Amino acid sequence: MNAFGKRINQIDFKEGEQGQTIKLTIDTEIQKYTHELLNERAGSISVMDIYTGEIIAMNSSPSFDPNLFLYGIEKNKWKEIKKDPLKPLLNKTVSGLYSPGSTIKPLVALSALENDVITTNLKVNCRGHKHPLELYGMKYHCWKKQGHGYMSLQNAIKQSCDTYFYEAARLLGVDRLNETAKKFGLGNVVLGEYFNEKKGVVPSTKWKKNAIGQNWYLGETLINGIGQGYIQTTPLQLCLMTAQLANGGHKIYPKIIFESNQENVETIKQKMKFAEENKLEDSNLLSATEKIFKKDEKTYDALYRNKENIKFVLDAMFRSTNEIYGTSFSSRIEDPKYQFAGKTGTAQVKRITEAERELDLKTSQIPYKERDHAWYIAFGPYKNPRYAVSILVEHGGSGSSTAAPIAKKLFKFVIDRHELREKIKKKNLVSTDI
Repeated sequence: MNAFGKRINQIDFKEGEQGQTIKLTIDTEIQKYTHELLNERAGSISVMDIYTGEIIAMNSSPSFDPNLFLYGIEKNKWKEIKKDPLKPLLNKTVSGLYSPGSTIKPLVALSALENDVITTNLKVNCRGHKHPLELYGMKYHCWKKQGHGYMSLQNAIKQSCDTYFYEAARLLGVDRLNETAKKFGLGNVVLGEYFNEKKGVVPSTKWKKNAIGQNWYLGETLINGIGQGYIQTTPLQLCLMTAQLANGGHKIYPKIIFESNQENVETIKQKMKFAEENKLEDSNLLSATEKIFKKDEKTYDALYRNKENIKFVLDAMFRSTNEIYGTSFSSRIEDPKYQFAGKTGTAQVKRITEAERELDLKTSQIPYKERDHAWYIAFGPYKNPRYAVSILVEHGGSGSSTAAPIAKKLFKFVIDRHELREKIKKKNLVSTDI
């Protein structure tokens, strides 16, 4: 072909190889619905089965029409897509890196309990903006202007008290939080081979020394405890973290391609129960599981030391959504069929000055690029959990007012389609075996 795309001559012809047929775990109807829920706003919605690890929906918004690239895209259209401030070319779900904000608090609480640095009875006094926590000349505020008063751990998760988690993080330390976070899926790729996926950053003292060449400071530990600072996660990582909390604290294996030989939920639950009942020293656990499971068989290891700590965190997430004063109380569903538990997050994208704090502007009064990101992580149905979700609305303001209401609509849709999806899955397994 010449420079104008006109065919001049055919030198050779080679028959293309037919691609493999694959079945995705994606529920097309839910995927379409997540697109409607985001309504062209910049953001992401992920839905995952908390036992099988199947990705039910994975939406990055806004998107673009890939058919535009089929025969060469027009120059003006390419410029338009490239310069779009909402970044349609970025797969935000797996490649977008964000501060997780308060969605990290359940994990901070779990890590602090697991490492015996706090008890569930620890009380911390949150005194609001006029009396912030001060450390080496720096002030650390809670989001609530008048303060929360004396907070227990349960209420601190429920009402998302920053002051409490500054103290919890101080006692815990960044390195122990790093270990817990990595166990639950942060700081690593989730699907890996299929996407240009980002690992993100789960900071530690060693990481900062190697990456930046500086020592770690205590003030950085404090803000890390509320999901700010160096910590960076993808929406899919937070969905995996939520799923592994919701299933009782067990490792799962996320996937987006349907496997004909995959284990059913009952088998997975039995393996999880085995891992729970045979929680031994690491060296003995490996030899014990090898005797029962084949080398290529998946084990659903317990990621906790004490099962009661997982139960405590899940209960606090339930209260955060379903009890008065909970940060997502206005988005609750009272019907047990759809009832879910979750945690809001509001991640700052810039440092707030004292003057800006005093102005106390509404989200609509702040320039778009300076608005907080809105987060929500959740699992449901609460009585018998099966699905985890993570919702991000870029520059959407608060998680409670922007992201949590999306979850309310989404859970109803996901759960209503559950039985149909299970029937289709069984049919696919049978037809594949034949």
